[in-house]
Amino acid sequence: MKLIPAIIERAEDGTYSVYCKNEIFSGMGVTIPEAKADMHRQMAVYKETALKEGFKYPEFLDEEHVIEYTVDALSLMNYYVKSGIFSLSALEKITGINQKQLWAYTTGTKPRKAQKDKIISGFLRLSQDLDAVFA
Repeated sequence: MKLIPAIIERAEDGTYSVYCKNEIFSGMGVTIPEAKADMHRQMAVYKETALKEGFKYPEFLDEEHVIEYTVDALSLMNYYVKSGIFSLSALEKITGINQKQLWAYTTGTKPRKAQKDKIISGFLRLSQDLDAVFA
């Protein structure tokens, strides 16, 4: 099974883009799931067109493959706040950064490296806790 690495980023207009690192495919959407779905649609359309027109397309489209997504911490934070999954209060507890400053980051202010590192560390600690969950 082929592993396809892809990057998810938040654009300045608040939408999300996803693109494959080593392939030609990409997608956009208002949310991360919409951007992923758009990229999958583009893959299907590309293959369908290639078959119809008789040109080559990436072999992995005929095989089982997994797309492995990577998202930067600020895009992830913004997505979870805007979708209502995390509140600024919860993120304050996770990151140690006050809510007013976190709000500024979700509206376009670029954090200093130290603050960005706190956000990343907070998400990594949360991720470790979630990885420890068992049924």
